[in-house]
Amino acid sequence: MKKLKPWLISVAVALTAPGLHAQANLSGVKYEDTTELRGTRLQLNGAGVRYKAVFKVYTAGLYLARKAGTPEEVLAAPGAKRMHITMLREIDSSELGKLFSRGIEDNMDKAAFSKLIPGVLRMSQIFSEHRKLNPGDTFAIDWIPGTGTVISVKGVQQGEPFKEPEFYNALLRIWLGPNPADWKLKDALLGRPA
Repeated sequence: MKKLKPWLISVAVALTAPGLHAQANLSGVKYEDTTELRGTRLQLNGAGVRYKAVFKVYTAGLYLARKAGTPEEVLAAPGAKRMHITMLREIDSSELGKLFSRGIEDNMDKAAFSKLIPGVLRMSQIFSEHRKLNPGDTFAIDWIPGTGTVISVKGVQQGEPFKEPEFYNALLRIWLGPNPADWKLKDALLGRPA
């Protein structure tokens, strides 16, 4: 057997070194470095696990056209965006819808929230119709320019898009707002080290 050249060994090591593969693996859920959304290539901004007390509830990955390190940059970022969530435990879907509604309300002033109430009620109804989400079930909340906010559960679009851009940003504030669902998850979605 011939000796491998030193440069070939260093290339092989670099290709297999941890952290160089641009994907996240969280509690068995893989988030690829990039994803396609209606022909637009998005990159993983960050991903993390949502904890409730000591229990893992779901993983979440935020995809943007280009990296953003602050909530303000994420909310102001032009183009398509995706929040992808994979459940890690069974949860009553209507309860999840209520938690999301509360998360929106906790991160907005009352006047701004009151304008979004019809959309919030419709979103809660979407989750109520699914009764429960099981470990491994996924849903995505997408912002598609010219279309609006599209919610997909288990890969199936739910109803008509929500047209208001404010609604998508209100949803993102559940995780990135001043009172996020989980502070560690907020940091992870913004690509900040743990």
